[in-house]
Amino acid sequence: MYRHCLKRVFDFLFASVALLILLPVLLLITVGLHVANKGAGAFFFQERPGRYGKLFRVIKFKTMTDERDEQGQLLPDAERLTKIGKLVRSLSIDELPQLVNVLKGDMALIGPRPLLPQYLPLYSKEQARRHEVRPGITGWAQVHGRNAISWTKKFELDVWYVDHCSFLLDVKIFFLTIKKVLVREGISQEGQATMEYFNGKN
Repeated sequence: MYRHCLKRVFDFLFASVALLILLPVLLLITVGLHVANKGAGAFFFQERPGRYGKLFRVIKFKTMTDERDEQGQLLPDAERLTKIGKLVRSLSIDELPQLVNVLKGDMALIGPRPLLPQYLPLYSKEQARRHEVRPGITGWAQVHGRNAISWTKKFELDVWYVDHCSFLLDVKIFFLTIKKVLVREGISQEGQATMEYFNGKN
């Protein structure tokens, strides 16, 4: 009952209230990022696979500039990450615009994080089960290491969540997420500004 009906109701109500309360903060961050990104905008839109692999456009705060090298290639993430962008990311504020995705039904508050579409053919049959539920702003893998754990471990945690989804588990993940944000754990993988790309093996 919860997974197939009540979870969506709770998500919609929570996202609606959260957006109203956080609106002044979101507007302030939007202005700050627009300036830091040198006019390149404060929001980042990208296609991500949702439930059953259906693509949707995820919304995030844009924490990196679009600066490129002499060959026209984007500079490494660490070099493009702005000071305000680093702060926004460390506090996980960059995920807050996804509350709009939750309202639209593309995402849930809690669930496996939506990853890149090019990863879809690389998943094993078991790993692909992460798409049996809506992707979330935070999830079981995020409170167990976020970007600091391996892809293999992350997918194991995602599938575990799919098999054990419940109201009490979602409440636990919600409060563990707040704890992780406050102590700023697992923001990036060692040697990376964020997380290395998945190649089907790591």
